[in-house]
Amino acid sequence: MQRLILMRHAEAERASGSGRDRDRDLSARGKSDAALMGRALAAKGARPDLALVSPASRTRQTWDLVHDAMGDVEVREDEPLYNASADTLRRAVEAVEDEAGTLLVLAHNPGVHLLAVEYLIESAASPSVLDRMSGGFPPGAAALFTVDVAGRCTFEGFLQPRDITE
Repeated sequence: MQRLILMRHAEAERASGSGRDRDRDLSARGKSDAALMGRALAAKGARPDLALVSPASRTRQTWDLVHDAMGDVEVREDEPLYNASADTLRRAVEAVEDEAGTLLVLAHNPGVHLLAVEYLIESAASPSVLDRMSGGFPPGAAALFTVDVAGRCTFEGFLQPRDITE
């Protein structure tokens, strides 16, 4: 693996009293943001060979809209990614690191955010990068990392829907 993309699902509808959290769909804004992020990632050349996607409705819908800009990508729905911890996400990345040049993991906070921060700390990212990431990981955002031959992740960039202009 030479590149890793950690992405949070786009904005979801609020939970209803009768529905299950994992069944929440994207909001209208979330749908728009997911499509926008797909185009932005593709424009940066961040097209995954493999995508690991949480089975929650909002993550699957996010992927469907992101995927429209990506072309042919192998997709695996991975049950443990639903509301996964940073450790669970890391294990999922490590389990497939030899299977793709670029891996996209599409899951939930706080796990996605915490894993991104862990990678930043491990790679001795600059204080300004750590400050930026400490502000949170909003819906639809993606952190991009370059991965060296030893498997170390180095921060490449952070995209969030509100910063993208088309």
